Amino acid sequence: MKTAADLAAFSVDLADSETPLARAAENSVLARIGSQNRPAIPRPVATRIFVVANQKGGVGKTTSTVNVAAALAQLGQRVLVIDLDPQGNASTALSIEHFQGTPGTYELLVDGSPLEDVVVPSPEIAGLDVVPATIDLAGAEIELVSVVARESRLQRALSAHARVGAADEAGEDRWDYVFIDCPPSLGLLTINALVAGAELLIPIQAEYYALEGLGQLLKTVDMVRAHLNPELAVSTILVTMYDARTRLASGVAEEVKAHFGDQVLRTYIPRSVRVSEAPSYGQTVMTYDPGSPGALSYLEAAREIASNGVSR
Repeated sequence: MKTAADLAAFSVDLADSETPLARAAENSVLARIGSQNRPAIPRPVATRIFVVANQKGGVGKTTSTVNVAAALAQLGQRVLVIDLDPQGNASTALSIEHFQGTPGTYELLVDGSPLEDVVVPSPEIAGLDVVPATIDLAGAEIELVSVVARESRLQRALSAHARVGAADEAGEDRWDYVFIDCPPSLGLLTINALVAGAELLIPIQAEYYALEGLGQLLKTVDMVRAHLNPELAVSTILVTMYDARTRLASGVAEEVKAHFGDQVLRTYIPRSVRVSEAPSYGQTVMTYDPGSPGALSYLEAAREIASNGVSR
């Protein structure tokens, strides 16, 4: 039986069929090697800023944020994740420290700290940077109430950074994608994200109450577009927790497509234990089990997102 060192060396003869466990281990190692050497995809001509929002909890919002971001980084893109949820789940999944007092989105929004002072590189994935969220952020909405232009604090922080913008201005070192992970509410933190972003990515679970509550989110988007950010558009709908074995899931997916049309990605994210397990190890599924159906689905979704806007 081959050792881990043999597999890591990527020898020509990798077939080891002595036991199912050996084959599974071999496939996992090959997937990890392959994930580190995926061919790069074309970069957008300017930074694309996505707001990932859905006021309904448990729809895979944070999971989709970190895994799509990780997949794009593995595809050669430069990506920034801004964790705007006081729970800090995106920071946890990306193995970024976010204990109380850690510089992050609270300092960015409330104290006006420059973006470069709170950005941390991901230790797991090259090309992926993170602005962590701490429990301090829970009080930010109250503290921002009396602040002038409180809805545009995040937008100003992003626009002032040298790595955000078009290729001719920001250069080769620019971030290609910025993903803002919002809390499951429509408060001031989410409004800041909607003002800062140009594209809205809405994860929708393939379950009975999938579209419940979306009406209020879309009304908020219309309000922001009318008064604060006319460039904001609902560009991407991602169906998550899809179980192909049930008619309910396919029925919900069809209903979502009937409502949103071409905005719905062709790739659906399946229910996956590996996707759920990954954050407990401080990882995304893209590094935890890159050969799993969940990881491959997020990779394909990332490719779709990139191909849908490469000319932007």
